[in-house]
Amino acid sequence: MHFDLTEEQALIKKMMRDFSEGEVAPGADERDRTKQFPKDVFEKLTKLGVMGLPFPEQYGGGGADTISFAITVEELSRVCASTGITYSAHISLGGAPIHLFGTHEQKKKYLTPLCTGEYMGAFGLTEPNAGSDAGGTQTTAKLNGDQWIISGSKCFITNASYAKNLSLTAVTDRTKGTNGISAFIVSTDAPGFTCINNYEKMGLHSSNTTELILQDVTVPKENLLGKEGHGYKQFLATLDGGRIGIGAMAVGIAQGAYEKSLQYAKERKQFGQSLSFFQAIQFKLADMAMHIELARTMVYKAAWLKDKGRKFKKEAAMAKLFASEICMKACDQAVQIHGGYGYMKEYQVERFFRDAKLLEIGEGTSEVQRMVIARQIGC
Repeated sequence: MHFDLTEEQALIKKMMRDFSEGEVAPGADERDRTKQFPKDVFEKLTKLGVMGLPFPEQYGGGGADTISFAITVEELSRVCASTGITYSAHISLGGAPIHLFGTHEQKKKYLTPLCTGEYMGAFGLTEPNAGSDAGGTQTTAKLNGDQWIISGSKCFITNASYAKNLSLTAVTDRTKGTNGISAFIVSTDAPGFTCINNYEKMGLHSSNTTELILQDVTVPKENLLGKEGHGYKQFLATLDGGRIGIGAMAVGIAQGAYEKSLQYAKERKQFGQSLSFFQAIQFKLADMAMHIELARTMVYKAAWLKDKGRKFKKEAAMAKLFASEICMKACDQAVQIHGGYGYMKEYQVERFFRDAKLLEIGEGTSEVQRMVIARQIGC
C-alpha cells in the first residue's frame, strides 16, 4: 500500500490550496451574504486550466485522475463550500455523463466547452415528485420525426443559470418503468425552456440552485445521450462518481471548521489559560481530526478504485455517507468550541455549519446511501 500523493497530485493540492486562500477565501463571507455567484472565481479557475481536470486532453481536459479532482473539491470547499459544490457539480454532474455516455461528436460539441470553462456544467434529475425515488420521473420526451419534444420540470438543479447546455432525464416509454427513462442533452436557450432561480436556502448561498420548466422543448434526435431507455442506469452511474465529489466537499468543509476551531482554541483565554488546555476541548478537536482523516482516506480510496476501473459503488456510498455525517458533527462542534462567537457570522463557522447540512441530503440522502450499501453487501 502507498498512501503518498503522486508528484502531480501534490502539485495540484499546493496550487489549489494557494488559489483557495488567495482568491476564494477573501470574498466568501460577502458572497454568502449577497448570494452572489462566484463568477470571477471560475474565470480564474478557467485560466488555471482545471475546469476539465479529470477529462481527456482530447476534449480540452486536463487528463488528471479522480483523486486530483477530489483534492481540488476539498481545497475549494475548505474555504467556501458554495465554490466547492459549484465546481464538483460542474465536473461530476455536468461533464461526467457526456464523458461516460456521449458519442465522440457529442463530446467534441458539449464536453469541450465545459473543459475550457466556456460555461458551467449541470445535470437535471430531481423533480418535485422524484427525489430519492429517481425512478418516479414524470418529465416526458416524445419522438416526432427527427426531434424529441420534452415537457416537464426539474428542481434543485445546481449551476443551470450558468449552463448553455445540460443533461437531463425524461420518460420515453411509460410502460417500461425505469427502463423507459432516457437521457438527453438540452440547450438552455431552447424555446420553452425556463430556468427559475428563486430558492431561499439554508446555506450554500452563492451556489446557483434552480428550477427548470420545459414546455414542448424540441431537441434534435442526435441529442439522445447514450441508448434510449438507459437514462436511469446512466444517471445512477453518474451519481456514483458524484458522491466522491460530495465526500471530498464534506472533508474540505470539516477541515476548514477544524482548523478555525484549533486556532480559536489556542488563542481564546478562559479561566486564565487557553481553551486548548482544557481536556473537554482537546477531546472535541481530537475527534474532529480523527474523523476527518478517516473520511479523507475513504474518499481517496473510492476515487482510486474508480481510476483503476474497478467497482466503486459501495465505497463511494460509504465515503459520501461517512464524510457528510462527520462533517455535520465537526461543524456542530466547531460552533460549540467558539461558544457565543460561533453563532456570529464574523467567525465563519456558522456558515460552515449551514453549508454542511446539504451534504447529508444531496446526491442521495444518508438513508439512500445506507440502502445502496446494504444492497452491495448482499442484504
